[in-house]
Amino acid sequence: MENLATDIELLYKKAEQYSKTSFELLQLNTIDKISDVISSLSVVISISIIVAMFTLFINIGISLYIGKLLNDYAMGFFIISGFYFVLGIIVFIFRKTLIKIPIDNLIVSKFLKSSSNSEKSSN
Repeated sequence: MENLATDIELLYKKAEQYSKTSFELLQLNTIDKISDVISSLSVVISISIIVAMFTLFINIGISLYIGKLLNDYAMGFFIISGFYFVLGIIVFIFRKTLIKIPIDNLIVSKFLKSSSNSEKSSN
């Protein structure tokens, strides 16, 4: 009878240790996935800021050039602003297919990639 009690106590301790280890592994996998998503998004945001600055200065140059051709610098800026107004309307209309779906897919693929990597390493 004493042997049975010792075996049950040992089994209980091993089950407790296993559940603690499994929980720690889950926490580490979650942290890894979140950090991967955040780092990927920060790269996209950084590149977007650089492209935005480039676009800003190119557009100022184009506006000044068009203004010089028309002998009215303000008109050059109005033409470029009108172009971006029309572009903004188009992006707003197609915002799901152009912005939302690609970002959703990026986040989901990062989570699934991390999941498949952890599954491969555990096998």
